Amino acid sequence: MELEMMVALGKAGAAGALAMAALGSALGTGTAGMAAIGAWKKAYAQNKPASFILITFIGAPLSQTIYGLILMNMILGRSEQALTEGAAFLNWPAMLVGGLIGGAAMGASSWFQGKAGAAAADALGETGQGFGNYLLTIGIVETVALFVMVFVQGTFA
Repeated sequence: MELEMMVALGKAGAAGALAMAALGSALGTGTAGMAAIGAWKKAYAQNKPASFILITFIGAPLSQTIYGLILMNMILGRSEQALTEGAAFLNWPAMLVGGLIGGAAMGASSWFQGKAGAAAADALGETGQGFGNYLLTIGIVETVALFVMVFVQGTFA
């Protein structure tokens, strides 16, 4: 296989990493956003002030897009290195599969982080208590994406 084709396949994995992570972020922020809007609606209906802190739950899933970007840049860097140095071997299968599966795992983490954020927005909107516990839960879900980002990079290093 030609070097240019191997590089292109590696770059496809890079694009997949970002796309899948961003897809999860969109699903997660949308899910948490809908719940926060519902909590704000309840507050307005009761003539209570709406809690601005619910924005935290909405925005939390966005970080996985950044992790997807970091993974993408790592894969692109390896691909460009192969082109400039004329490498005879490029681990393009690991880049392609690692980017796609890694991005999907980060996306799933983001989506479920949004689901946890939705439950947190509902609970905080209802009780006004427990923000720290809810944030810790979201942080634990976040850890999955961090692990994926770090360990997938090791597959094509």
